[in-house]
Amino acid sequence: MSDARAHDLVLFGVTGFVGRLTAAYVAEHAPPGLRVALAGRTRGKVEDVRAGLPSAARDWPVLVADTSDPASLAAMAGATRVVVSTVGPYLRHGLPVVGACARNGTHYADLTGEVPFVRRAIDRYDHVARDSGARIVHACGYDAVPSDLAVHVLHRRVEADGAGALRDVRTVATARGGVSGGTVASMRGIVEQAAKDARVRRLLADPYALSPDRGAEPALPQPPDSPLPGRTHDGAWVAASPMASFNTRVVRRSNALTGWSYGRSMRYGEVAGTGRGARGAAAALALTAALPALVGVVALPPTRALLDRVLPASGEGPDEETRRTGRFRMEVHAVTTTGRQYRALAQGDGDPGYAATSVMLGESALALALDGDRLPDRAGSLTPATGIGDVLVGRLRAAGHTYEASPR
Repeated sequence: MSDARAHDLVLFGVTGFVGRLTAAYVAEHAPPGLRVALAGRTRGKVEDVRAGLPSAARDWPVLVADTSDPASLAAMAGATRVVVSTVGPYLRHGLPVVGACARNGTHYADLTGEVPFVRRAIDRYDHVARDSGARIVHACGYDAVPSDLAVHVLHRRVEADGAGALRDVRTVATARGGVSGGTVASMRGIVEQAAKDARVRRLLADPYALSPDRGAEPALPQPPDSPLPGRTHDGAWVAASPMASFNTRVVRRSNALTGWSYGRSMRYGEVAGTGRGARGAAAALALTAALPALVGVVALPPTRALLDRVLPASGEGPDEETRRTGRFRMEVHAVTTTGRQYRALAQGDGDPGYAATSVMLGESALALALDGDRLPDRAGSLTPATGIGDVLVGRLRAAGHTYEASPR
């Protein structure tokens, strides 16, 4: 992309909760000379956010862009090399931004966890982005960077060891953190779409929903997204993970985009770790019951209105103490086609959905803006592993996160 563009990176949606955190992270970690701008619907609100950022952001320009104004999005995308969007729910607001970036050859990253949005972005703009050379990298937050990169690192190690291909892979995720209004709004949007559209329900049930070539996927049953509570090999309790229905699709898309290099027979699942003993068993049962109950509450207008009174509103999120003391850990256990056993680990400090996500999204943004020569030679609708890959692994390790894989 030409240096004639006015900016290297535009952060779009900085008045939102994660948008502010990501802007602060970039301000603290961007090298001198990186041309960063802030964008949002209302200039005054964006300027207020800028005033509260670290001093490096003091002179960052402010752009006005609105997802309902295609001309403003085209102007924003055409003026920069990279757009990072935290404007959600993405199913409602995201496609026009993706389209503007794809048409202008502008790299793009977001932190969506919405399968229907990513599927629509693929169908409408993958070919446009491939033609323009734009990398459209979805899911650059806790959904689904740790899952995607942990399996990527695992594959790299298995490949280096000549141990065959991945066959049975399961991630056990544990986390401590809070929830924001944006997350609530995204969940509501998906539930509401599924309630009224059978096509969305079928998409959400498809284990290969984000495949680049659905017909080429192997006729292979994948682990269920909502398994019954059970115990791991070392006695810990596990239950259905709220993130499994998205993260597993991203990992399978990474496999397919690389020509099924992880393994044509790879079965990949995710569960949530709930602890040991009676307390772990009780937590597993509670989580198993809570997930469908929450969907039911969100789906019905009367109960949804009650829920809105107690959950965070748009722009709100966990307090600083919750963000600081949070953490995530994803332990991946794998068996290869040669029978070898491997373990991978992805973990980091900070509330996973917010403090840790601002690191993941911020480093994704910096990688797209600064590391073009070292990124995978791909364009179009990509995943963190296929769009940024080893570069993002290295950046996150340098930021204090762990990504490692070894034989067991």
